[in-house]
Amino acid sequence: MIHAHDVVAFAIASALLIMIPGPSVLFTISRAMVLGRRAALVNVVGNAAGAAVQIAAVAAGLGALVAQSVAAYTVVKWVGAAYIVYLGIQAIRHRRAGDGVTGVGPTVTRTSRILREGFVVGVTNPKTIVFLVAVLPQFVARELGAVPLQMLVLGAVFVAIALCMDSLWALGAGAARDWFARSPERMHRLRGAGGSIMVGLGASVAVGGRPD
Repeated sequence: MIHAHDVVAFAIASALLIMIPGPSVLFTISRAMVLGRRAALVNVVGNAAGAAVQIAAVAAGLGALVAQSVAAYTVVKWVGAAYIVYLGIQAIRHRRAGDGVTGVGPTVTRTSRILREGFVVGVTNPKTIVFLVAVLPQFVARELGAVPLQMLVLGAVFVAIALCMDSLWALGAGAARDWFARSPERMHRLRGAGGSIMVGLGASVAVGGRPD
């Protein structure tokens, strides 16, 4: 169905891209700073789920439309940027709250909320769409047929690598947060810093140009 050397080559290309700190990594780190290690790991899962939807869209041919359309690309970019800024402002506003978030219910509700937030950020990341549209087809063996299925298989490799690498960032940032948690005031400042990172990240995504 797909050549093993194509899978390996795509895995290497994906790892090189993912290991470079980008929007998803910075967002994960900021989530760890604001909400802690567990929340950051949940965010990683949500972000990966969003990337999986992008992969499905690329396999179906929809991703190319977004990447090639200036209007569609701009809408996706601004929605994602605005959402990240909103989350950053909320983190700054509630930095002195007991769990970093106000108005949340039980742990299940809080987890589902964090998962949803990570998903929205992941599915609206325009840079991932452009990467997948530009790179994914290059590792597909069209003579073997079932091109969309091959893309989904390669996409699963991308998601698996992203889950592993982003989880390492989440664990590392979460471990650093544990030290800050020993002092309430220090913890409040850390949450504020995490929120500021999110606001700055959203602004950078908004003003960033198309990576053509």
